[in-house]
Amino acid sequence: MTERYLGVLGVAEALGVSRHAVHKWRTRYPAGSEHAFPEPDVEVDETPGWRADRLEEIRRWRAGLPGRGSGGGRPTAARQEYLKAAMARGLDRDEALRALATFAAEFPEMSEPELCAWLVEKFRR
Repeated sequence: MTERYLGVLGVAEALGVSRHAVHKWRTRYPAGSEHAFPEPDVEVDETPGWRADRLEEIRRWRAGLPGRGSGGGRPTAARQEYLKAAMARGLDRDEALRALATFAAEFPEMSEPELCAWLVEKFRR
């Protein structure tokens, strides 16, 4: 039986990014670096391949990327909306971010924008 792996293009499509982004991550975050990109399971003629069941690991890796600039980057629109709603409910920024991280760990199948939208909806009730 033939084993199937995701190449750079498959990983990129699953994450909703370009394959160039995946190549860039592998270059910027090599093995041994502080936030190394997950090593491929196989390489064929210098082409990497990852098992499909490792996509969640790669998603978690991506979620841990530092933001742009020294301040960690500007929050996404979804995160900004979530933070605004959380603060309106009495949470401070740190509490809101810890809660978001907890929900992200509990529901790894949801992207951050999906989680933020879901939580904002819960706050409205």
